Amino acid sequence: MSTVHETATLLPDPARLRAHLRALAVLDATISADPRFCQYTFDTAWGPGEEAALMDNGSGDDFCVLFTPAGVLIRGFDHESEMSPYGTDDEQVWPGVIDDVPAALRPLLDAPAFHDEGMDAPRVTACLWRETGDTTWRTGRAIDFPTGSADPDGSGFLFRLLTDRSPETVQAHFEDCYEHPVPLEAIHHVLAGHPLTQPVAAALNPAATNDALLRRTTSFAPPA
Repeated sequence: MSTVHETATLLPDPARLRAHLRALAVLDATISADPRFCQYTFDTAWGPGEEAALMDNGSGDDFCVLFTPAGVLIRGFDHESEMSPYGTDDEQVWPGVIDDVPAALRPLLDAPAFHDEGMDAPRVTACLWRETGDTTWRTGRAIDFPTGSADPDGSGFLFRLLTDRSPETVQAHFEDCYEHPVPLEAIHHVLAGHPLTQPVAAALNPAATNDALLRRTTSFAPPA
């Protein structure tokens, strides 16, 4: 069974996670060349001193990784999970999922972006966090996962590119998503944190080489 408990053991430290998520956003923005179709984005001005890495697959599943002075909070939502607030009798978060979120990070879950209209509970089936100064990713300690599913909270597929960060896995994702070949060398280049250049952009998407695109992607690209 894949759950947040396994995810917590596979995530890198916050700095490396942030760099990886920024790289995924650069890759997505370059390969698609149209922000309307990007699954991975990065908001450098989510809130005062806060940044947000966002994933929305367009099919009802999403996650957000919030980087704040107090620490990092990861909220994921699998719309087909039994643990969805929509699937519970009282339309509340599944017991244990966010009960242990520390007070310094708990208000982040109250953001309007994480609440659907008519729902009091945040849209969440999987939650992890790491306070500043901590050395370990944390999860709810007393989550009674439903049986009968290999991925009950959706963490296995939601965070797949965060737990398996290999260029080959990232390449396979984007090739499946956009249905055309994506050169592994260009994936390596961006994941390594190198600046996005015209030749690399052209390799990722021959139609995406204009200056406006390069300015948009380098605005949240990993530092050189």
